[in-house]
Amino acid sequence: MVTGHVFIAVSVDGYIARSNGELDWLMKQPAQGEDFGHDAFMDSVDGLILGRGTYEKVLTFDEWPYPKPVVVLSSSLGPDAIRKDLADKVRVVDVKPKQIMQRLAEEGWKRAYVDGGKVIQAFLREGLISDMALTRIPILLGGGIPLFGPLEKDIDLKHVATKAYPSGLVHSTYKVSTLE
Repeated sequence: MVTGHVFIAVSVDGYIARSNGELDWLMKQPAQGEDFGHDAFMDSVDGLILGRGTYEKVLTFDEWPYPKPVVVLSSSLGPDAIRKDLADKVRVVDVKPKQIMQRLAEEGWKRAYVDGGKVIQAFLREGLISDMALTRIPILLGGGIPLFGPLEKDIDLKHVATKAYPSGLVHSTYKVSTLE
């Protein structure tokens, strides 16, 4: 089975975007040339699994940021929603988390970068996330799109490491105990 891995920035009060999906608050934080491990993380995965909202937000960026294959989970987008320049990089599927992980395993994937609030929440509920790397941004948004939502049961996490950066960002890694 493919393992799911999260690498995401979050406000101190737990939001990954404003209510309207904007990420302008992320750009306010000077990274001062700090390496948060994102490149090494990207090298460790076979591809990405995104939700529709995350995919649509990424389409607004100046350039496509992902060098790896991307699978978009959506019940409302069809294959025609993929821009022509991304046809060989992105596909849309309407399946449940376990189904996509099984399909990707059949294709030879071992590790998938899971991104997008609702998708991360769904994969956590299904026990498909192995670990999470969370970078806390020193800002309070007071509302927005939360990283975590309601759960049917507790999900135990094992703290692996935390590193604080001069810019004020704090990067923590957790192993999801249900997959140990």
